[in-house]
Amino acid sequence: MDHLLEPLRADPGRAAILCDVDGTLAPIVDDPAAASVPEPTRRVLRTLAGRYALVGCLTGRRALDARRIVGVEEISYAGNHGFETLRPGQREPSPDPAVGGRAERPARFVAGLDHARLDAVGLRLEDKEAIQALHWRGAPVEAAAEMQAREVAALAQGVGLVPRWGRKVLEIRPVAGIDKGSATTRMLREDGVRAALFGGDDLTDLDAFQALRWLASSDRLQSAVCVGVASDEQPDELEARSDLVVDGTEGFREVLEALV
Repeated sequence: MDHLLEPLRADPGRAAILCDVDGTLAPIVDDPAAASVPEPTRRVLRTLAGRYALVGCLTGRRALDARRIVGVEEISYAGNHGFETLRPGQREPSPDPAVGGRAERPARFVAGLDHARLDAVGLRLEDKEAIQALHWRGAPVEAAAEMQAREVAALAQGVGLVPRWGRKVLEIRPVAGIDKGSATTRMLREDGVRAALFGGDDLTDLDAFQALRWLASSDRLQSAVCVGVASDEQPDELEARSDLVVDGTEGFREVLEALV
């Protein structure tokens, strides 16, 4: 770990520390509204924000929700997988202009679904404006709920929407090409950093891993570090695509502490 982190620690004024929230900073809980980042992790993030060029969270949650859960206003947030960005001092997030006039399409699609059928298998709808999410964590029979979600995904794709999978969640997005990878690229470009780390635990975090690899291969970054956060639900690809794998949220906090 020390070898991987040294390029960031050597020049923090030109380095970025980016990560996911749920499962990386905040332990996974059955009720997403109850998620919270432990206070020791918050203290480390505040310290890092005072030393590094960029510290930020990229998450599937709304940016304002992420700021509330993380509890650190000194860092940046890319919410809805990059569909919106909230910088320190901003009261409201800025949407990605690539969404254009298509932001309402997922909500209209979800409104036309058979909600009684979704409720029967325990699929819960989360309205994130540009993104609509269906969750089945804690459903009576999770396999049945996931099967129903796969039917919804096929319908969404059939009408030109973009289904994306996460840990026991299906997201319906209005356009392709906006994800944690594009958000990572944009944030690093705006802040002019030369070394970056991303930590994540889910499939959507691999988009950010891929972005870091591409930026490093094209010499836009001198150093890129991808940290996988292991769990019982981690995707099969996570370990193979990580430079370093740590054990859960406490393991990732140790990485942050090593960057101080």
